[in-house]
Order: sequence, then C-alpha cells, then structure tokens
Amino acid sequence: MSLSSVQAFFQSLQLDIPILETEANTATVALAAVAHGVEPGRIAKTLAFRLSDGRDVLVVARGDARIDNVKFKTALGKGKMLSPEVVAHITGHPVGGVCPFGLAQPLPIYLDVSLKAYDEVLPAAGSVNSAVRISVDMLAQVTSGEWVDVCQGASSTLMPP
Repeated sequence: MSLSSVQAFFQSLQLDIPILETEANTATVALAAVAHGVEPGRIAKTLAFRLSDGRDVLVVARGDARIDNVKFKTALGKGKMLSPEVVAHITGHPVGGVCPFGLAQPLPIYLDVSLKAYDEVLPAAGSVNSAVRISVDMLAQVTSGEWVDVCQGASSTLMPP
C-alpha cells in the first residue's frame, strides 16, 4: 500500500524517479547499504518525532549520523521518537520503509545538513525492500524540507545562506 503511495506522489509531481525494489530486506541502514552497494552514509534515514508542542515531524539524515539531543532541542525544541505503531499510522509507511514521500498526512519535514556530504542519497520508498536514488537538491525540493543541523558531527557551515 505505501509503495503505491510513493509512486502516486512522484506521479503527482510528474517526476520520473524509479523505485528500486530488492529481494533483500533493507529495513536498516546497514542492510540497505549492502543491498544497494553504497556506504551507509548515503542511506537517507527518516526518523519521526513528536515535539513538545504536540507536532509530529520527520527528520531525514544520512544513515550513519546520530541525533544530537542538544542540537535537536536548539533547532526544533524538545522531542521524543515515536513508537513504530504511531509512525506507521501518521506516515502510512512501515518502520524500515518510512520515507518523506507519499505520506498518509502532511507532516513537516526537516533535512539534516549531514545529507549535504553527498550529491545523491537513497531514502526508503514506503516498504522494507525499496528505495529511490535522488539528488539531495531534488530531495529538498520535492519534500519542501527545511534544512536543520540536528546530528552529531554535522557542521553548521554546511547550512545554506
């Protein structure tokens, strides 16, 4: 179901972005990196949080990045990761296939500057064995994502002017 919502999302924007489906499970960064033959950092993981103001948001970061609690609180306020059940409900995608495309409901999307280390990344595409290859610029454009610096080791010098 959610793979088809990602396809419909791309079609609605008249984008010809092929969805890569594998036989292998790609539900984790490590599994996805092996299946697609890329370094773990190129896997764009999508994490879901509930902020202290009650808003649910998605943060997309490079696969080998970790959330920095101080940076997160500075940029977005206090937040807590959502349970797999809530994530599946609000995104329409199962954990391991969560992506910022074809969402069940509109959600604010934040892109961590750690992604800018790459020209192209591979976020999931709505299932535990799918992904898309997409440029970082196109990812920002199609998601209307806002750049933030919320991961360890990400440099604020990478932020756009």
